[in-house]
Amino acid sequence: MKLLVFDYDGTLHNTILIYEPAFRGAFRHLVEQGYAEDIEIPREQIESWLGMNVPEMWQSFMPELDDEIKLSASLEVGALMVEEIRKHRASWYPNTEKVLDKLKEQGYEMVVLSNCKTDYRDTHWKEFKMNRWFTEFYDCESFDYAPKTQIIHEIQKKYGNEIIVIGDRKSDFACAREADSPFVGCLYGFGFPGELDGAEALINSIEQLPDTIEKLI
Repeated sequence: MKLLVFDYDGTLHNTILIYEPAFRGAFRHLVEQGYAEDIEIPREQIESWLGMNVPEMWQSFMPELDDEIKLSASLEVGALMVEEIRKHRASWYPNTEKVLDKLKEQGYEMVVLSNCKTDYRDTHWKEFKMNRWFTEFYDCESFDYAPKTQIIHEIQKKYGNEIIVIGDRKSDFACAREADSPFVGCLYGFGFPGELDGAEALINSIEQLPDTIEKLI
């Protein structure tokens, strides 16, 4: 039986609901401290950063910002997101738990691989009682923010090469190609049009996942 490797944000978790207020709060502080101009940042731009790791996000948004300031702002975004989760404001996509129940009943082993921080991982793991479905939650901070294309090999060393990767961004697609595994692209997530072209399968809602996986095996 193949191992299912799930991305988290944009695949299981509707991240924008907590990421947008957290980012805007941290950006407001950058403006107040004189490190950034007070500009309007559209939600679409904020969504585009979901799926990136921390260095990639800041390189995309404010590459000229001093590394120390980037780190401080990143820590604030992370802390604000964790605060939102603890206030029970984080939300998975509709019917995600039912889908995971079905996949578990079908005998799949499942892990999560995310470009996130350790605190974020741990808070979500506790909030959603993720141990009900997942064996492990791999976060990029634990691997010194290495790309998923590197971390996936650590997963294969432990679980074997027979995997299916599920995600919503090109970093997930690249991860699947690096692992020489099928890829299920989630069009309901935060990817751009065409970003997942070439995937073995594309789904418009997570409810389609069990049948899609069955066809790939």
